[in-house]
Amino acid sequence: MPVAVLATFALLVFAGFYALDYFVTGGGEAGEGASALERYISFDPDKLTDAVSALAGIVAAVLGIVITVVSIVVQLSADRYTGVATMFLRDRINIGVMAYYVVACVCGVWLSMSLQDDFVPRAAVIAMMTMTTAGLVLMLPYFAYVFWFLEPGNIVARISRDTVRFASAGEQAPTLNAMEELSDITSNSISGKDKIIASRAIDALKDFTLEYLEMKARAGDPWFKIGKDIAENPDFVAMDRESLRDLEDRKTWVEWKVLRQYLGIYNEALAAMPDVNYLIAIDTRYIGEAAAQRGDTELIELVFRYMNSYLRATLNARNVRTAYNVLNQYRLLIEAMLRMGQADPALQGVEYMNYYGHVSYDMKLTFVTETVAYDLSALCQYAHEREAPVQQSILDQFLLLDQPLQVKSQEQGLLGVRKAQVKLAAYYLKAGDEKRARMIADDMKDEPSDRLEAIRGELERVQSKDFWEIIDRGRNFEFMPADQREQMPTFFGWLNLDDGS
Repeated sequence: MPVAVLATFALLVFAGFYALDYFVTGGGEAGEGASALERYISFDPDKLTDAVSALAGIVAAVLGIVITVVSIVVQLSADRYTGVATMFLRDRINIGVMAYYVVACVCGVWLSMSLQDDFVPRAAVIAMMTMTTAGLVLMLPYFAYVFWFLEPGNIVARISRDTVRFASAGEQAPTLNAMEELSDITSNSISGKDKIIASRAIDALKDFTLEYLEMKARAGDPWFKIGKDIAENPDFVAMDRESLRDLEDRKTWVEWKVLRQYLGIYNEALAAMPDVNYLIAIDTRYIGEAAAQRGDTELIELVFRYMNSYLRATLNARNVRTAYNVLNQYRLLIEAMLRMGQADPALQGVEYMNYYGHVSYDMKLTFVTETVAYDLSALCQYAHEREAPVQQSILDQFLLLDQPLQVKSQEQGLLGVRKAQVKLAAYYLKAGDEKRARMIADDMKDEPSDRLEAIRGELERVQSKDFWEIIDRGRNFEFMPADQREQMPTFFGWLNLDDGS
């Protein structure tokens, strides 16, 4: 459309001035029976030679400008994003435009040598004029297309489409390379503090994985065999033969590669761009939920392994805020497992969360332990509401979370665990499940009365469900609805603690 508008406008301007000269200013004899168009195309061989040569020169000059500008822009993009040059040269529009200018140049050269004293190839001259005009008006819209083509978001979308196409065609090596290109874009974006592009590339890996899971059932056995191109990839070459055979048997080499890319990006962004870590945890959860929906237990286990790796890296970096957000996604993933009837994987996930609660407690990251406690409390409640077959096992895991104090600085962590357990006991009483509420009371029977008083006082002071800072979870850990808070006197009465009246 821009080319047509520019060409039409330019020709109308010229036609207007030419008609003005022909009919008004007396630029020529108009009374010889020839129309304006006939007079225009009555080319004089003696005067046409220079004009035809100029047409070829104009096209060649425009081609030089286009190549120069495009080369600079593509090179700048290629320095940031791997594979841009190859992608550019594969694009049909780019190839078509360059081919058009080359053809126009060749036609101009041959036309300039075809003129004779008694012969003017009028059709060829008009065609060359048309090609030159089109080449001139094409230049500006083509520059706009090139800049659009090289926008980072469009590059990411294009690579994502190629990845799906390669996987659909059963081409292992191109699929692998496309996934790595997306990872390279993310790494470069993290280095350049470009969160938007990094997020798009991470989402593109997730979108590819979800589309791949749709087509996975239709893939033949050769697709799941780890061929030479895969085995020699840096992410696979260090693995022992047994691990590679496990990936083949479990048919998860694609998902393993995507999640391995996520783990590398996660470690890179841990200190530089924590928002990227949150997004990786969210997208990993989406992959896990899709696996649960399809009953792909091998992929579910793989997702949990990588979520555990995220937590391990986060705790080692002592990044409490990131652990807080990753645990939120971990809890949502387990809730999805319970919702989709994947009870055993859900219980396994609870055991993992319990383990990292202990690890963070030993590392004196007490807020992380407290976060695990409230998440496990929420999972116990969710499992009870859905009458999940593993609800008792989840509660048993939760009651294993509290540990005796090692140092005074861990007091707050233990208080947080106990408050989460009291909150859950109050829920059980409200729901009429006194048996499980008494299990929690029995677990807390040896707690000193001053600690129990502190727990009750802190829980009673919380009146608002909204935390006073902006957080992803949105809710205050210690908040309980009024009907649930009303059950606390009964619970603390079992612990021989009066109501303070």
